[in-house]
Amino acid sequence: MTRPVNEVQRILALVPFLVAHPGIAKAEVAERFGLSAAQLDDDLGLVLMIGTPPFSPGDYIDVDDDGEHVTLWMAESFRRPVRLSPSEGLALLAAGRVLLAVPGSDPDGPLASALAKLEAALGAPGLVVQMTAPAHLAAVREAVDARRRIEIDYWSAGREELTTRVVDPLAVFSATGEWYLEAYCHRAAADRLFRIDRIRELRSTEEHFTPPDDDPGPPVVFHPRPDDLRVTIDLAPSASWVVERYPTESVIQRDDGRLRVSLAVSEPTFLARLLLGLGDDASVVEPVELRSVAGEAATRVIARYRAAATNMGNRKPSDGVGSVDE
Repeated sequence: MTRPVNEVQRILALVPFLVAHPGIAKAEVAERFGLSAAQLDDDLGLVLMIGTPPFSPGDYIDVDDDGEHVTLWMAESFRRPVRLSPSEGLALLAAGRVLLAVPGSDPDGPLASALAKLEAALGAPGLVVQMTAPAHLAAVREAVDARRRIEIDYWSAGREELTTRVVDPLAVFSATGEWYLEAYCHRAAADRLFRIDRIRELRSTEEHFTPPDDDPGPPVVFHPRPDDLRVTIDLAPSASWVVERYPTESVIQRDDGRLRVSLAVSEPTFLARLLLGLGDDASVVEPVELRSVAGEAATRVIARYRAAATNMGNRKPSDGVGSVDE
């Protein structure tokens, strides 16, 4: 199963911090990055699998963990000089700036120092990486900080409907290039994730709430439910990005080079849109009854375009702006 993007970003920020602080208390690390003890141990287990080719035993990061304190030892291969083209250096610099924005990163640590040297070598001083902020991001953040209940008009792309919900905003985070709100939704009577750019209107209720005592850990963009539909699809090599972007439950490399992927689908509309975008690069294996989903969705889209074109052709010039001057 792939890890959520925001979790991978945190691990990438965690490594240089631990390298710069050998023997640091694990409790301090967990507090700094907002993790539980179990989540930190899980991250450290993943760090043990980070290495460089040819991936011999001496090519991996070594984690010295006595249960209370932790030290990271970098393999010698990580210290070898790396030759980058200008475009590769700029991409690395931009990615590094994004990692410095991850909560818990050390703005004066080794990552920041390395980026400063890379910036000087590229001749690109003062590079700023900034994600586009959706309209209600500031108001949502303010509500999270104040623990203030809000009412939102929210557009659900999966169900293609606009609903009004009262929510208790718990956290704001970015992942896969989007901003998300983790909140308790009173309409669903459960925790939900909302894409902030899909909030059409936001109103304060002037009511405050007390957040739950238990910490569920860093939010993920999608958490499959046990009763969600499981779909198996075959992907062409050019569509392998699907495995990186969406949580998958199994990935099998076929002899013909295609990937056989199993994933959970909570909304049929999501599957239809995904298959439409992939075209001939994807095909549904099972359930059999969903093999026609892409074709049916394409038929609906074509029908909508034809209807729109017919309506445009039947319109008459009107007076005012946009009219034809005869």
